[in-house]
Amino acid sequence: MTDKTQDVRPFRIDIPSSRLDDLAARLAGARWPDELPGVGWERGVPLDYLKELAEHWRTRYDWRAREAELNAHPQFMTCVEGQNLHFLHVRSPEPDAVPLLLLHGWPGTFADFLDVIGPLSDPRAHGGDPSDAFHLVIPSLPGFGFSTPLAGPGMGPARMAEVLAVLMSRLGYGSYGVQGYDTGSWVAPHLGSHASGQVMGIHLNALLTFPAGEEGEMDGLSELEQNRWERMQNFNDGYLQCNSKRPQTVGYALHDSPVGQLAWMVEKFKELTHPEEALPEAAISRDRILTTVSLYWFTGTAASSAQVYYEEISAASWTGAEGWDAAAWAPQRGTVPTGVLVSAHDVTVRRWAERDHTVVRWTELAEGGHFLSMEAPAVLVDDVRAFFRDLR
Repeated sequence: MTDKTQDVRPFRIDIPSSRLDDLAARLAGARWPDELPGVGWERGVPLDYLKELAEHWRTRYDWRAREAELNAHPQFMTCVEGQNLHFLHVRSPEPDAVPLLLLHGWPGTFADFLDVIGPLSDPRAHGGDPSDAFHLVIPSLPGFGFSTPLAGPGMGPARMAEVLAVLMSRLGYGSYGVQGYDTGSWVAPHLGSHASGQVMGIHLNALLTFPAGEEGEMDGLSELEQNRWERMQNFNDGYLQCNSKRPQTVGYALHDSPVGQLAWMVEKFKELTHPEEALPEAAISRDRILTTVSLYWFTGTAASSAQVYYEEISAASWTGAEGWDAAAWAPQRGTVPTGVLVSAHDVTVRRWAERDHTVVRWTELAEGGHFLSMEAPAVLVDDVRAFFRDLR
């Protein structure tokens, strides 16, 4: 008898028209709070900005066009040990292409990688060397997008890595690379530790690094590295505290209000894109941002996508007054070759990254923010190609 839990079946996004009508009605009937005069972005998303963006979402944003754009790539669903898993699987026309797993973050989705799919999978058609080609597997991480519902508690980065290792094996890939940012940069090293015999290399951006309380670890930090650590300590982590301490409670408001979901996410796009002082659409198109917000809204994943923060921070590595437990935050240092790409916005400190990962390539950028696959896709493509070129 065939084990149906191992089936890989085609999938297409098809949001019912009633859901689109419901969104439009909720946006039209939104209740707006008062705002203190002259505070700008200092206390949150400004009222006038959010009203205009919500109206754009309601009247000018074309979900059906974006849905068709997403459906232009082969999508699939499978189930791994009780966890539904949605993914894109874009095979390269080049026979010697290397399989590559692309892992998104929060607030992100599989759609973060739309601009890099073509150049990575078919470099010949995009002015590149065909020997740099990749077969791409781009999942919605468990609890995100269409990879729902969560199978249960415990779906932290290590468990996600185990699920993704099964997926890659199920697709017939015995050797593959991994690229991840943000949440993906937590998951990818765990995947390297869990499946070190299969993972040939790990490429990371938006990597978080922390001191471990070791003697001398602060000695000799460059001015740039000191600034990065100061920025990390002073970062407005209100969303992080809510997501990691009470993901279910905050989920009620975001799940019920599209304006709430929009404000919660667009503030992160504002703070994490480069330059931070500009509006987020200066770095990422307004419609691309709204595609991300729409995917969270239509899939109802405000609460489930936040659970990974609870698993990794409240349940594992937050030690209260002492701060971060770096040993719990990162997996045991593995042997998989790792490349790190640091954007102008990132706060990654090299010596702490090298403590936790086997870093063989380090690239510093003078541009870009947290969302490189959308802000500077050509830069990300070039660095991924260069890193894996030496590992093929």
